[in-house]
Amino acid sequence: MAFASGSRADRPNIVLVVADDQGWGDVGYQGHPVLKTPHLDEAARSGLRFERFYAQAPVCSPTRATLLTGRHPNRMGVFTWGYPIRPQEITLAKLLREAGYATGHFGKWHLGSVYRASPVHPGRMGFERWVSSPNFFDNNPIFSDEGTAVPFQGESSVVTVQVALEWIRKQAEAGRPFFAMICFGSPHAPHQAAEEDRALYLDQPPALREFYGEITGIDRAFGMLRQALAELGIRENTILWYTSDNGALPKVGSTGGFRGNKGQIYEGGLLVPTFLEWPAKIRTPRVTRVRCCSADIFPTILEIVGIEPPANLPLDGISLVPVIEGKWERRPVPLGFWHYPAPGISTPSAKWMAELLAAQQKGEDLPPDGPSQRAGQLPDPPYPSDQFPGHAAWIEGDWKLHRIETAKGKIRWELYNLEEDPAESTDRAAEEPERLGAMQKRLEAWLRSVVQSLNGADYAGLGESPSLPESKSR
Repeated sequence: MAFASGSRADRPNIVLVVADDQGWGDVGYQGHPVLKTPHLDEAARSGLRFERFYAQAPVCSPTRATLLTGRHPNRMGVFTWGYPIRPQEITLAKLLREAGYATGHFGKWHLGSVYRASPVHPGRMGFERWVSSPNFFDNNPIFSDEGTAVPFQGESSVVTVQVALEWIRKQAEAGRPFFAMICFGSPHAPHQAAEEDRALYLDQPPALREFYGEITGIDRAFGMLRQALAELGIRENTILWYTSDNGALPKVGSTGGFRGNKGQIYEGGLLVPTFLEWPAKIRTPRVTRVRCCSADIFPTILEIVGIEPPANLPLDGISLVPVIEGKWERRPVPLGFWHYPAPGISTPSAKWMAELLAAQQKGEDLPPDGPSQRAGQLPDPPYPSDQFPGHAAWIEGDWKLHRIETAKGKIRWELYNLEEDPAESTDRAAEEPERLGAMQKRLEAWLRSVVQSLNGADYAGLGESPSLPESKSR
């Protein structure tokens, strides 16, 4: 199955759709007893469905940084929600744009300020067209249209797709390959469903009506997107990749029975609904149980398009082309996770965007927040390379090792066989000392590598980040 082509006309379009807080079981196709997601279900049945796809982190911003770079978020200091991406990072959007793709970001950003002067707004990170929100958003949102606050009316996910489709249609008409990253603000709390979506769940408790309604809103928007790609005649050679940024919310979300929730790196906090449609190459629907993760999307797209990964930047993902081709039954390399115990950075989207709108209506503008302004600064003093606080995990084959380091430096280890014990209920560390010791060494070697990146070692010799024009592709 040959992917890369020298012909610009043959290169696939790429649409990456990211939900916000949608867990593994928060879809109809995983057997949810109440949720109605017919469009997501149909897409999962039609393409390649990933049964064991891991978000790179159990919260939002870190996974989004990984989706753009193929690197663990701690390598660039995106420890948890609200942390900005470093401007030194080489993103998928930058590389695709240099290769001739139109690039657009629509919806939730959450990797820094979306104000005009931000050093890390989507435009600075490779997106030539962007209509974005600093964090999650509800119905009738105010988006930053390349730095200008613009109010929109409608259900939040539908609005996001409508804005994206306006741009996609222009690229299709121009015959230009495109990369669109469409990021919903749902089903992040607080939940606020549109009336038509809420009406499907009137027999449910009030909180679930809103939560389920938001997911059905996502489904409606996704259906609009799929239909539009077909009507434009580009669906055949468009990679449509759907995923989420972390595992299920407690109380309202569904992990499908896996242990843990959002904020934890047990399976329930990391496993997310993911599938890929690409009719030109995936003609027979399939389900894969190969363990894959957010970091794999970056190298997969690069291989498909024929772009070399950036030199000197360690990647934590691998190309999934062999999975797309049906050649792998098991992942050949380990998966690493590390949830660093840093406090989140408040990013109140509705408040900030209302303030920006008010300022711009008076002919003024606002500066980005402090963390965004300092996004490129490296740690001083550097982080120690022999301490790894928080919760880390390492998956090799069906074995998952947990390393939990407390604030006082005490370390606890847990070991589970995920094939026999997917709920991570029986710790096998005491009965597998040889396996435990070998996995401990490999996990800690990887953690040291992450700390080296965190301290800036990867940026030496890279020079300036590629300069991209600010031209628009409206």
